[in-house]
Amino acid sequence: MSRQLLLEIIPAPGPTLNNTVVGSNAAAIEAASGLAPGRALYLWGPPGAGRSHVLRAIAAEKSSIFFDLTISAAEIMAWATRPLSGSDLKLVCVDDIQDMTLEQQASVFALYNRWRELASTEDAFALAVTGDRAPMMLSLREDLRTRLGWDLVFRLDPLSDQEKFEAIETYAQRQGLPLSAEVLDWTLTHYSRDIRQLFALVDALDRYSLSKHRSVTVPLLRLMLADRDFLQSSIPFA
Repeated sequence: MSRQLLLEIIPAPGPTLNNTVVGSNAAAIEAASGLAPGRALYLWGPPGAGRSHVLRAIAAEKSSIFFDLTISAAEIMAWATRPLSGSDLKLVCVDDIQDMTLEQQASVFALYNRWRELASTEDAFALAVTGDRAPMMLSLREDLRTRLGWDLVFRLDPLSDQEKFEAIETYAQRQGLPLSAEVLDWTLTHYSRDIRQLFALVDALDRYSLSKHRSVTVPLLRLMLADRDFLQSSIPFA
């Protein structure tokens, strides 16, 4: 079975702060989770650093709206210019600013201006934006690049293999499923590098080992990954 098919059959759970592995990004995660109305945050880092994960995780915990590349410039502008008096909106998120069109950038520029206008009022909202580089390194309109650095700016670093190893080990122990170093090494070498996908795999392996009345070993893990019937019929979130 191909890796892509496995990822489709064992989808990762939605992003939350509970399934966010901090690694060396403690300050950035703390700033994101505690982002208050009237504050702005720009998170940047290379692919795989978890920018979108963190953004969606904090959006899920507050009254929020989420803008990504699929949202038109007109839709973003409508939110940037609509009356917000009495609104319960607490957070506006903008993902992957580096890939937005000039029209979308203009709308996000207007959104920053609205954020600043309301920052000290009772209608204030928080603004969180992600990109793949530091503000001054982005190929964006100059006035928008400047605004990205107006408040909090943090870099996110990808998890190291050791951090992923420790995260999966801890997660499995919490599930009452101690995993050997051999199983952990095999998983990191042969499966997805996405930490949420790895957590989902542990959950599936827990159920499979119970159904087979066998302890968790590399042969059992390989057997589960080849057992399409189990993966399609026995995983609640499939």
